[in-house]
Amino acid sequence: MKQIVVTAAIIKNNGKYLIAQRLPDCKNAPLKWEFPGGKIEFGERPRDCLKREIKEELGIDISVGEIFEATTHVLGDTHIILLFFKCALVTGVPQKLGVNDFAWVEKSELTNFDYIDESDRRVVLKIINK
Repeated sequence: MKQIVVTAAIIKNNGKYLIAQRLPDCKNAPLKWEFPGGKIEFGERPRDCLKREIKEELGIDISVGEIFEATTHVLGDTHIILLFFKCALVTGVPQKLGVNDFAWVEKSELTNFDYIDESDRRVVLKIINK
């Protein structure tokens, strides 16, 4: 069994949250929705990873704040540790660079999407209940 650490951005801007849809050719959970982010590379700091991933996938710059939630789950033979960070848009307008689609949604609309896994659904419920 292997273990990976993944970061995810909870980007709130003007009262809306940014979520992204995975590409159709994605190995795991194609076309599912998620809070955008990605795997930490060897030696990379979690916040730096998140900034890099968001720039690569959506073409925007973000500031990364505190951890909002940390979850774990097992997918096949991989133990995944997922760190969700509170983030803010600094510059740019999102683009579909490494995602199939994206949406800015109100808190009340977050439950209307088909998320990749239970981790994202738990975070959605935590956001709604705050």
